[in-house]
Amino acid sequence: MIRNIIQRLKSLEARQRSRRSERVLRTFPEWFEVELQKQQWAPLLDGASRGTEVEWQYQALPAQREFHTDLSARFKGYSGPIGSGKSYALVYEALFLSRMNPGLLGLVGAPTYRMLQDSTQRTFFEVLEAEGIGYSFKKQENRLRLANNGSEIIFRTMENPDRLRGANLAWFALDELTYTREEAWTRILGRLRHPEARRLCGCAVWTPKGYDWVHQRFVEQPSLEYRLVRATPRENTHLPTDFYDQLKDAYAERFYRQEVLGEYLDVFGGNAFYAFTEENVDEVEFDSGLGLCWALDFNVDPMCSLICQIEEYRRRQWEASVPSRRTLRVLDEIVLSDSNTQAAVTEFMQRTSALYRGRRIPLTIYGDASGNSRSTKSLRTDYQVIEEMFKQDGRFAVSMRQNTANPVVRDRVNTVNNMLRSVSGTTNMFIHPKCKELLKDLRQVRWRRDAAGNPTGDLDKSDPQRTHLSDALSYLAAQEWGLQPTYGLKPGFAR
Repeated sequence: MIRNIIQRLKSLEARQRSRRSERVLRTFPEWFEVELQKQQWAPLLDGASRGTEVEWQYQALPAQREFHTDLSARFKGYSGPIGSGKSYALVYEALFLSRMNPGLLGLVGAPTYRMLQDSTQRTFFEVLEAEGIGYSFKKQENRLRLANNGSEIIFRTMENPDRLRGANLAWFALDELTYTREEAWTRILGRLRHPEARRLCGCAVWTPKGYDWVHQRFVEQPSLEYRLVRATPRENTHLPTDFYDQLKDAYAERFYRQEVLGEYLDVFGGNAFYAFTEENVDEVEFDSGLGLCWALDFNVDPMCSLICQIEEYRRRQWEASVPSRRTLRVLDEIVLSDSNTQAAVTEFMQRTSALYRGRRIPLTIYGDASGNSRSTKSLRTDYQVIEEMFKQDGRFAVSMRQNTANPVVRDRVNTVNNMLRSVSGTTNMFIHPKCKELLKDLRQVRWRRDAAGNPTGDLDKSDPQRTHLSDALSYLAAQEWGLQPTYGLKPGFAR
């Protein structure tokens, strides 16, 4: 039995090695071939219509087909909401461009190394395996070579535009362009210059992120060189039917319209916590059946923190129509001028001393990444100081949930907005009216704009009293309610 299994595994591995070394030149999909033959340079592609007939697994959505079959625009964009097949559109466009430019070099990029490795490249290799396309990959060079026509693809991040110098590209394809600096786009345009290219093309995909430079180039400034295809929600029939409806409870209205509906909005302009209303203000009291949460922002003047509780209602088996729910109750705030960590811990213990009834109180501590750093004045980090002081006190059972790296500001703010009020009208945060400084933050903190009036994606910190408590709140929110991507079926693939 075991011997048979081993033999079958060896057979599968041999078949996989054979597929990777395959030199079959496959045709384009039929719907693509129709547009290809209209191009004057199509006859120059050896075997473009005489390749091996292999059925593609790719079941392109209407917007994806429109994106691929535009063979005239120099720069193409594919903009759409979550689940609109952007990543797969990018990968297949890269494969088509490689096929149209045999033996030449192309580039696939992403804003950061982590995004490149965890998302873009992962999808790329999944597609190669699913389609049975042979390739070789040099990991150290991050360079891939297609076996069927010798085309090469390099994978690069857009973090350092200077590293893009030197390469002569026939094409490039960039993932999540709205998270890439305009400087990187400008720099890579100069690399699109291979003299032997049949189809010089730069393409990109993204989710809308307001009226940024991407919007200016592809929407506001129409040009014959630029073309934008906008995918619509619910177009992807490969997703579950309730995919978009399920996100209504998780996303605040403006964020839902941007991420789920794919609209261009000034989400990062004006009031940061736009979902806050007076319905979020309530005289919540301590519940002895729940543990405490303490969220800190390690600013010195003022040093701020929040005392909270998380109330969780889990749906019982017979309550199918009742949704599970987690609510944050903000009980009190601590604001100390020109202070330090020891004073903050002492103040917390004094504020909560009346809650102790002889049994240790469960306490979860949240905070920003700066609390993990040692200073020149101390060999201990802020979190080490906190742990030691609570161990000496003995009234609390402490667990630490501090950030090792702070989440992106806009993600933290979006999470708080989603808790304040989701697009379906659900409220999952209630704040005691005595938390006056936190309420000021939620009412007054705005997004910062640059000298030209463009939103920067950072909070306006011109008032030294503002943002500290809302930062502390967002560190807790990001840990407990952080936005998680919801995945359905892989867009663009047959089941």
